[in-house]
Amino acid sequence: MAAFASKSHALCVLLLLSLSVAALGHSRKVLYEEEKEEEPEQKLDLVSRLPGQPEVSFRQYSGYVTVNESHGRALFYWLFEATQDVEKKPLLLWLNGGPGCSSIGYGAVEELGPFLMQKGVPELGLNEYAWNKEANLLFLESPFGVGFSYTNTSSDYDSAGDELTAIDAHAFLLNWFKRFPQFKSHEFYIAGESYAGHYVPELAEKIYEANKKSEEEDRINLKGFMIGNAAVDEEADSAGLVDYAWSHAVISDDLYHRIKQTCNFSAPVDDSCDNLLDTLFDNYGVINVYDIYAPVCLEENSRNSSRSLPVIQGVRPKLFAKTMQRYRRPAGYDPCVPDYTDAYFNRADVQKALHANVTNLPYHWTHCSDVLTSWSDARSSMLPTIKKLVDGGIRVWVFSGDFDGRVPVTSTRYALNKLSLQTVQEWTPWYSGKQVGGWRVIYDGLTFVTVRAAGHEVPTFKPMEAQQLVGHFLTNQQLPVEPF
Repeated sequence: MAAFASKSHALCVLLLLSLSVAALGHSRKVLYEEEKEEEPEQKLDLVSRLPGQPEVSFRQYSGYVTVNESHGRALFYWLFEATQDVEKKPLLLWLNGGPGCSSIGYGAVEELGPFLMQKGVPELGLNEYAWNKEANLLFLESPFGVGFSYTNTSSDYDSAGDELTAIDAHAFLLNWFKRFPQFKSHEFYIAGESYAGHYVPELAEKIYEANKKSEEEDRINLKGFMIGNAAVDEEADSAGLVDYAWSHAVISDDLYHRIKQTCNFSAPVDDSCDNLLDTLFDNYGVINVYDIYAPVCLEENSRNSSRSLPVIQGVRPKLFAKTMQRYRRPAGYDPCVPDYTDAYFNRADVQKALHANVTNLPYHWTHCSDVLTSWSDARSSMLPTIKKLVDGGIRVWVFSGDFDGRVPVTSTRYALNKLSLQTVQEWTPWYSGKQVGGWRVIYDGLTFVTVRAAGHEVPTFKPMEAQQLVGHFLTNQQLPVEPF
């Protein structure tokens, strides 16, 4: 009988402890929710539901954050809370490139957000491999003039460039954290692709330097960044693009040898070299340069496969000037998806639900800006910045879809070789389940990962592998080198 009483007492104690732990967890969750409720601007940005949106359990917010009051510059964002453990998961900012392309149009609804653009009704479908399963996910349309972001000072467009983009993005984050203080203590990461190979390290550098001088309340808890198929070094990017086109049978031996003899990519590209590069891109004009084995959109009157684009003048990386041949729209398994996205974000009911276009912008929403026609500054190489941040203890991963012809894996390998980092673990395959997901090499302070059979937009073409990649990056775990 005594033994039974003793066991009963022990069970009661365990039950009380369990209830106490549960209550504590509940109180923390309630506290977290209450903190959110205390922010009136945050309440106003809550998105109740989008047209054509499936039911979800997580919260989403969108709206504007002013980054320069005197000029009237405001940037548009879209936040998806994590599907679970919101208060514990890190905050990840995603940036698309261009320069001048929308992180909402590409990243949020065509790559890695929880909703993927569909044709017809419903317009949005669920993404099984959404990155908000790994983090609280923040998208930013940057710089001004991109998507729904704007400036009220027309002369700003003459100053658009890498430096001002980084300044405004940093100002956005400082002001956004004031609106969402519950995320201030979270680990913060930045990721992006393509010309975000400039945006991401430049913003990380701004944060890194500001953190040294700022008071505690203005510091951002930056832990690392990740860039994919990223333009990081003009010479390496250009040389790698040419070598990839030839090695993948896109251009002839004759054109390849003429480019090699004529072009000096360590200097500004001259007219004779530029003409040869035009011929190279003409060859890509009949296929999808962003995934050389993917189909192109054949729908009649497709805006995104045939529409002529303005040229951005003044951008130093010549290969990123926007001509039609050089900036054909990328797409995934349905190459016409960008057309559906264009139509969706130009709907009045969608804009109202997103708290977007509140100033009646004089231009339509587009994937890539029609109003940014000048780019005043761009670094010829981001490698010194990347090296500085690696040395400063910032976690850096670089990834590359190996079917991309635009910023191919050859370009990335040439660029990273210039860093002369010590190899910690040699080139080896990594696995996604029982299949090889790609290859990876671990350097001292930097990890480089290829994603097999993925195009320029890795999460579009290989969503499962991309989610695995970001999950391991955020938790600082090595990708598996054995099947599982």
